[in-house]
Amino acid sequence: MLRDFSAQALFMGLLTAFVGFASSFAVVLHGLTGVGATEAQAASGLMALSVSMGLCAVMLSVWTHLPVSIAWSTPGAALLASSGVVEGGFGAAVGGFLVCAALIVAAGLWKPLGRMVAAIPATLANAMLAGVLLGLCFAPVKAIAFNPLFGLPIVVTWVVVGAINRLYAVPAALLAFVLVLAFGIDIPEDALAAVARDLLPKPELVTPVFNLAGLVSIALPLFIVTMASQNIPGIAVLKVNNYEPTPGPLFAVTGLFSLLSAPFGGHAVNLAAITAAMCAGEDAHPDPRRRYWAAINAGIFYVIFGLLAGAVTAFVSLAPPILIQAVAGLALISAFAGSAMNAFKESETREAAALTFLITASGVSFGGISGAFWGLLAGGLMMGLTRLVAARKARKV
Repeated sequence: MLRDFSAQALFMGLLTAFVGFASSFAVVLHGLTGVGATEAQAASGLMALSVSMGLCAVMLSVWTHLPVSIAWSTPGAALLASSGVVEGGFGAAVGGFLVCAALIVAAGLWKPLGRMVAAIPATLANAMLAGVLLGLCFAPVKAIAFNPLFGLPIVVTWVVVGAINRLYAVPAALLAFVLVLAFGIDIPEDALAAVARDLLPKPELVTPVFNLAGLVSIALPLFIVTMASQNIPGIAVLKVNNYEPTPGPLFAVTGLFSLLSAPFGGHAVNLAAITAAMCAGEDAHPDPRRRYWAAINAGIFYVIFGLLAGAVTAFVSLAPPILIQAVAGLALISAFAGSAMNAFKESETREAAALTFLITASGVSFGGISGAFWGLLAGGLMMGLTRLVAARKARKV
């Protein structure tokens, strides 16, 4: 195995971990605080996720000799940000994380459940995801309105770098955020000392609360979004690069690592989609049989970044929240565009997709249950009714 190691795979692993962490950790922090986590609990969740997905990537890549990249569920974090605090607070959210993780394990081990997830209409899943992402995608514009001197450098950097290389657009925007924070915002004298104190990891165990609100508002939508937007595309990326993974065991293992991270505030880890292409492609190594080392190295660096999560969170908290939300929104624009396009491309399901999108994007909760669930339910009922009417008309003809 060691003879397959290469400097090229080491560099690509570092780049994958940096891009994966830097481009979406802001989404994770915003999502966790959105469902009631304190700053310390959000830092603990970020650390647990990064360490779990790093260890999961190392284990799966060593086991399969495939470049299995692991990520946290970025769309899932965006879902949390739109869900708001449910009855029972962050403890209920953690209960939802545990149920979601158990469902992912079950989907991997029990084929009927996996087939049920695959049977969810892609248009409705994409419409729900687009509705979840919409609110965060407004954040860059709101940041400019809040203070053009702070918001514009972040957005302009993203636009310029993205025109050159989309892969580096969000990390560049994050760098612009750091510069704005360093040179544009008055930082209290003792603030950096507090950041230094947070260099040591401080995991916080959260007592889970299991209730209906956590199940319906957190667990079920998070499970659907994670499977449909991350795990299934992650398998597709490996197959595009001429690998033949066995999906079930991979899903089950990501669910197990999600179970391990959930008590510390982590919402879900899953197969990577975007960064998976970095480890599975030719840039990782010309020989496909040696590319698994890129995923192993990425996992190691994810663990390192995760152990620094407390300091990262403390540093980010020094800025107005809208600025880091702007970075998170920029990171999700591409995902929003893709999900919206896939949601509305089929004319016969467009109205059902629109209903799902609008109810989800409204952010309105009914009976303590978030709009994401009601949107998916309403869209599904409308799609079913439309197909029933069409079938009856066809029989009459």
